[in-house]
This record gives sequence, C-alpha cells and structure tokens, in this order.
Amino acid sequence: MIKFQGVHKEYDNGFVALKDIDLTIEQGEFVAVIGLSGAGKSTLIRCINRMHDISSGSLMVDDVDVSKLRGKEIRNLRRRIGMIFQSFNLVSRISSLKNVLVSFVPEMPFWRKIFGLYTKEQKIKALEALDRMNILDKAFIRVDQLSGGQQQRVALARTLAQKPSIILADEPVASLDPVTATQVMKDFQKINEELNMTIIINIHHVDLALEYATRVVGIRSGEIVYDGPSSEVTKEILEHIYNGKLEEELSAN
Repeated sequence: MIKFQGVHKEYDNGFVALKDIDLTIEQGEFVAVIGLSGAGKSTLIRCINRMHDISSGSLMVDDVDVSKLRGKEIRNLRRRIGMIFQSFNLVSRISSLKNVLVSFVPEMPFWRKIFGLYTKEQKIKALEALDRMNILDKAFIRVDQLSGGQQQRVALARTLAQKPSIILADEPVASLDPVTATQVMKDFQKINEELNMTIIINIHHVDLALEYATRVVGIRSGEIVYDGPSSEVTKEILEHIYNGKLEEELSAN
C-alpha cells in the first residue's frame, strides 16, 4: 500500500510542485495520473521511490516511511519498485536479453559484476520476462534494431525480472505512435491483472488513461482535484482537471 498524508514538495527555486497531498493506493490498483504539463504528475510518482524527496508530510510504502530511509535502505526500496521511463533507459548496443539481465546487477557479488557473469537462474528469469512480454524471439537482437514499441517491452521485461510489487511509469507511451501506445497500455493492463501488481502511470493521453486504468487521479497546480474510477470521469471533470484547457491538451496529443 502507498499512502500520502499531507505531502508537500517545494523545490530549491521556490516552486511548489505538490500541495498537501492525501492519497492512498492499495496493492493491485491500476492508477493513471493525469493533468497539464507542470501540474505535478511526475513529481508525485517520483516521490514514491525517492527519486524526489518530499518537503513535509508523510509518505508510506508498505508501512515504511520512505522519507526516513537512507543509503542501502533506499536501494532496497527501489528493488521493490520498478520504474519505466519515456526514453526506455536501455543500452542500445547490447541485446534485449542482456538489457533484462542488468536488473540483477545490484544484487550480484562484486566479482560477478566485474566479469558480467550471470547465473543460469538469472538467465532463465530474464528469458521468462521477455516471454511474458511476447518478445522472446528478440532476446538476442540488439536493442537499437528494435522498434519503439519493442524497446518499451524490453524495458517492461527488465522491470518484471526484478519482481517488483509496484511499477511506476513516467510518460511511457509519449514517444510512441498511437497503435504501439495502445499495445503498451494493454501490456500494463495484462501485468496488472495477471500479477496483481500495482501500476501507477503518469500519462498525457487522456483516452488511454480512461480506457485502461481503473482509477484516475487528476492533478492541477500541485493539488488533487479528482480521485475516482475512470468509468465515472466526465468531460466536466476533465475540464476541471485541465483548468479549461482540455481541447488544447487533446490536440497536442
């Protein structure tokens, strides 16, 4: 479970990104965070795995106060929380399989890291993750020879291989064409349903958010202005979230 209580985030330049956020997300939910650029969407999800520190309030992940973690404790937290980025964060000159195997590096003995020696069990887990994403046939293909959608699936497989309980996704379909973006959202939905994994996705594509996520959190100027089932989101609610700039947002996507 993830629980924000009175969370406030102010950057060093004085910009207030989050204002007194109260939010509880249960295990197994699929949550889409929507709102205008600069509304605080990325900041919200990046606080969960301590990519950003909160300024005040309390942020709990499975009854652990994230803000109080230090050093190795933060690294252990991040092992349980997968992170998917818009840019995929893959090593383009190596194969899909080797990119997935990278997920095991933090837990490997130093000598194995130096020589890149992975165990048979790790290789099997990596291949299983690629298979789950229907991309096993690309295991030995260099990532720079894959399409954008295939690269995002490799990134998802790498995250699945570390067996997290939570996946955070920061604009994972922003650089993809509409057909590929839809397929990637279906992949997230499949992971959520089959593995009961919590998915929290920051997304600009309103239509995809409403179709695939079960819950929508709308943020405007650092405040939550809507939190409820995606099925209950109306055009009026969207206009409120987007501060009257809904059509502008839709045309941009």
